[in-house]
Amino acid sequence: MTSSTQVLDALVIGAGPAGIGTALALAAVKGLTFGVLERGQVGQTFLDWPENQRFLTPSFTGNGFGATDLNSVHPATSPAFSLGTDYLTGEQYARYLRSVVSHFQVPVMDDAEVTAVTTHEAGFEVFSDRGPVVSRSLVWAGGEFHHPLAPRLAGSGFSDHSSTKASWERRTGELVVIGGYESGIDIACHHVSTGVIVTVVDAEHPWGAGSGSDPSFRLAPRSRIRLNAALETGRLTLMAARAVGIQALGNGAVIRLSDGSALTSRSRPIAAVGFGPGLGPVDHLFTARPDGWPLLDTDDQSTTTPGLFLSGPAIRHGGVKFCFVYKFRQRFAHIARVIGDRAGKDTTQLEAWREAGMLTEDLSCCGVECAC
Repeated sequence: MTSSTQVLDALVIGAGPAGIGTALALAAVKGLTFGVLERGQVGQTFLDWPENQRFLTPSFTGNGFGATDLNSVHPATSPAFSLGTDYLTGEQYARYLRSVVSHFQVPVMDDAEVTAVTTHEAGFEVFSDRGPVVSRSLVWAGGEFHHPLAPRLAGSGFSDHSSTKASWERRTGELVVIGGYESGIDIACHHVSTGVIVTVVDAEHPWGAGSGSDPSFRLAPRSRIRLNAALETGRLTLMAARAVGIQALGNGAVIRLSDGSALTSRSRPIAAVGFGPGLGPVDHLFTARPDGWPLLDTDDQSTTTPGLFLSGPAIRHGGVKFCFVYKFRQRFAHIARVIGDRAGKDTTQLEAWREAGMLTEDLSCCGVECAC
């Protein structure tokens, strides 16, 4: 990375798939000066994943036929090819990201946790453990994993969030999981496979969603397969009910439901209620939508702070969610093009992203359903 005395054209915060993918697109803009700040190591979020957690989307090498690996962040790469596996662990994906950084010589400064971001006459000043950096444009790619949401009910502190390693440790007896979407079904199936009797509680019963082809609103095929296998054991119960409170009971808890009934969990219940946008030190530079997610313009830019872009799973446009790698990577080259054009640089090399099916500029085409 260049010295902090120089004003960069662009600075990316976060070295996960969104950050590295955006940096790779920026690297294709001739003459652009940029860098990446990362709080830990490249792929740190994935290094923090519980050991038994896996990707929901499979990796498969089809680059030679114009089908880019669903989990790749550059058109010419494939996690399946480099790692020889399909459903990746967090450690494996972090290894893929490190290999991409090394191969394309992406300028990443690690162990540089960002503590504050302010507007500056030149653009933005970013303060981190490694000193300040000034940049004309800023891309927040911090991800969501560091922003786990607690269930909105009394006694939520007596539960373990599904992202914690404690929630994946071996349990015995009966276990209650609050939340029935991907993370809830994922961890429920994990514990059923070890012999635990699991009840999943969710008033919205997302496991029953049958309409629409967007996996952001229904269970992924892999989750469906695992769910059916878990149900066949007789050790999994899916309950369309609302939890309203948790009361500690020995090493476990009693979960009170809105209809007045209660469930007993012999160990701490697991809260699989998702994540927030994870904006951290740039939160004050965005306006929130009515649903709490960042309000963005059509360039994935803050509506109140020009030059500040969002890259990653927190992107929302209307009712469309960009919460899988193969979705939010569609915007890497677009953000890079906007930044490059403003800096007066040549952005023609970004057409390679379009040719690989990794550049979506017309947001109206998103959300189109499958015919059959």
